[in-house]
Amino acid sequence: MRHSIRFTLCVVAGLGLTACDQMRGGDQVDRAMSAINAVDDNNLSDIMLTVADADEAVRYFQRTSQESPDRIDLQRGLAQSLIRASRATEAVPAWRRVVKMDGATQDDSVDLADALIRTGQWDEADAILDAVPPTVETYKRYRLEAMVADSNKEWKKSDSFYETAVGLTTRPAGVLNNWGYSKLTRGDYTEAERLFAEAIKHDQNLFTAKNNIVLARGAQRNYSLPVIPMDQVERAQLLHTLGLSAVKQGDVSTGKTLLREAIDTHPQHFEAAVRALRALEI
Repeated sequence: MRHSIRFTLCVVAGLGLTACDQMRGGDQVDRAMSAINAVDDNNLSDIMLTVADADEAVRYFQRTSQESPDRIDLQRGLAQSLIRASRATEAVPAWRRVVKMDGATQDDSVDLADALIRTGQWDEADAILDAVPPTVETYKRYRLEAMVADSNKEWKKSDSFYETAVGLTTRPAGVLNNWGYSKLTRGDYTEAERLFAEAIKHDQNLFTAKNNIVLARGAQRNYSLPVIPMDQVERAQLLHTLGLSAVKQGDVSTGKTLLREAIDTHPQHFEAAVRALRALEI
């Protein structure tokens, strides 16, 4: 009898240990799966913010942020994806939500200012940037500060911010182009041309800077194309821009010649140049 009781206790103890082992094993599996899911979520979020279709990324973050409304990374991803999809009006309230959440950073405030600038809310963007501590010295912060200073015609501040922004990035073509356009609007055409040329050196595919350098030369009544990389289509488009600049300066005959050259240069039918030339010949 004593032996059977002892055997029963051993069996019960063994079952208890097995159950404990299973519980511990189950907890470990759950923790492991949670870790894997977190990694998968982060990887998927990174993919959605970089290589995925912009509108598809918006749909993904809209769904996941609704499922987990307290996760700031998903709310931030939604705001970023809306900007990437050129939906800045929707991005503004998304960034407003982010900056009010636990874990929000000063970079989030800078991103809110960026969204506000994209929607033309310059005064609020200015106020938000002013509230960001001066210790936040990032390329994006200074680029936005320069743009706000431009809008306020605070040229010395603008130049200082642009110069700082250029020094904080390894890809300065975009900010150099913006700085050049700022100079162009002030009538400083020589300096604008220099900055556009520098932007093109950093990014030979930046057509906006190529078009802007032609505008700067046209404003000086210099109607020759600059020596910059361009394909045949770009050459035709730049000749078109230069022709319109000549007309604007009152050099109509030169403008017509440049428009004809643009039409002849383009490998296909160049409707915009044809319409401009017809309008001048009426």
